[in-house]
Amino acid sequence: MTSRIPGFRDESPADRRALVAKSTGVPLECLDVLASGGLTVEQADHMIENVVGLLGVPMGVATNFRVNGADVLVPMATEEPSVVAAASNAARIARERGGFHTSSSEPIMQAQVQVLDVADPDGARLRLLEAGEELIRLANDQDPMLVSFGGGVRDLKVRVVDASPGRYVVVHLMVDVRDAMGANAVNTMAEALADRIGEIAGGRVLLRILTNKADMRLARARAVFEADALGGAELVGNIVHAAALAEADPYRAATHNKGIMNGITAVVLATGNDTRAVEAGAHSHAVGAGGRYTALSHFEVNADGDLVGTLEVPMPVGLVGGATKVHPAAGTAVRLLGVATASELAEIITAVGLAQNLAALRALATEGIQRGHMSLHARNIAVAAGATAAEIPKVVRRLIADRAVRADRAEQVLAELRSQNG
Repeated sequence: MTSRIPGFRDESPADRRALVAKSTGVPLECLDVLASGGLTVEQADHMIENVVGLLGVPMGVATNFRVNGADVLVPMATEEPSVVAAASNAARIARERGGFHTSSSEPIMQAQVQVLDVADPDGARLRLLEAGEELIRLANDQDPMLVSFGGGVRDLKVRVVDASPGRYVVVHLMVDVRDAMGANAVNTMAEALADRIGEIAGGRVLLRILTNKADMRLARARAVFEADALGGAELVGNIVHAAALAEADPYRAATHNKGIMNGITAVVLATGNDTRAVEAGAHSHAVGAGGRYTALSHFEVNADGDLVGTLEVPMPVGLVGGATKVHPAAGTAVRLLGVATASELAEIITAVGLAQNLAALRALATEGIQRGHMSLHARNIAVAAGATAAEIPKVVRRLIADRAVRADRAEQVLAELRSQNG
């Protein structure tokens, strides 16, 4: 297959689905579910409570991605204009130097069990560590299926946490969750261990739940972006300076990382994974050892003068359980990606985050973020003003030419066009 599809953006949604089917080998009828959002009210009523309807989110496909030598078309669900186009453009530039190279750690998620009112917290810590084999065995007994697939508890650690009301003993279970996101598995284990942990520690157990600081489940991506393809050595230098400000200044880092998450969250949502868990993990990871919030990515210049981008981020996503299996559109998105493991999915998502980051930095270092963004945003403004399919391009051109992408101006332009046409 190839992810390089020239003119893809100029096709109709139906024709794009046909091109995606041809490129990936996924039957066209499987993609038809995307035309309607892929979910009925009846299905939704089984997913959450108090259902009254559905909220549609546009799903696009990012082209040009090559990850670890293989081409991949990436489904992205987002309401924000320019995100899919920007990721596709950055991926096209990365192709010139081999695309994205990725790796990941084992899929380890952690559960915490908090113990209060312990008379001797330091002594309790050691007692719990001495009982480690017993506690691990008890935890693994809760999920024999996970263990049969090679997962299960890998280790146990105990911390003493000082807080203003007192000192807490906190037990961490490190669990290999294989191809699941893992929340249900680790929560079940934590709850099963609670009484025994409280007994050994000599205290009262309160919280027993996973932590979304998934710093043992990391995905990494790197890419080389050719200087000439980006716009020259001066632009490469400016991108490095822009990235350096994000590393040094938390005010800039927040927006810098938001740009990364534009890409990451769009793929996480498209595949039915937990966007809140991924975002919580990413932003907590952005707080370094010194306690200062900083950039998740890094950019530097290699010996050839090209730009090198790297990104390492927690990526707790899965292929089994949750909406990934229940939501038909999410299942189709996973099928389009062609991934066989959660680690593969995590690595592709991280590559998209790096591409999105590069695209934003490049725009900021040249004409500014608004030019490309507002060109696409103008379509939304035209539609909101009531423009028909035939009128939209004319309204958009006027709004951009006037540098006035506003609702009131769109209404004026539309009225003028209609008066001219009688």
